[in-house]
Amino acid sequence: QVQLVESGGGSVQAGGSLRLSCTGSGLIVSNICMGWYRQVPGKERERVAALDYDGTTTYPDSVKGRFTISKDNSKNMLYLQMNNLKLEDTAMYYCAADCPRGTYCSGGYCYVRTSMAAADFSYRGPGTQVNVSS
Repeated sequence: QVQLVESGGGSVQAGGSLRLSCTGSGLIVSNICMGWYRQVPGKERERVAALDYDGTTTYPDSVKGRFTISKDNSKNMLYLQMNNLKLEDTAMYYCAADCPRGTYCSGGYCYVRTSMAAADFSYRGPGTQVNVSS
């Protein structure tokens, strides 16, 4: 049974830093696609970082230069280092992993092999809340 559990969230002032961690069980982080999402109630989910098999990382402009995704294969863990946090970074953060059967990973995103349509990761953790205040 696959399980992802996030930790490291909390409250921080704008300009501060947090490091989120994601512990994986039932899967091996070294050979799967993984990423971090965030969501605010009433808004669409936003992917903030993605990590491909070969170490390729992708970030949206909203966090580029401030967030860094990484993993420790020996500990089977995924991380998200968040620096220079802004008020708009307040959200529930989730780690997600593994492209489902019939899809492939490219640049940290999953795509259906036959249509190249985007697909969600197979697994997601319960989330950790990040609150940024002024």
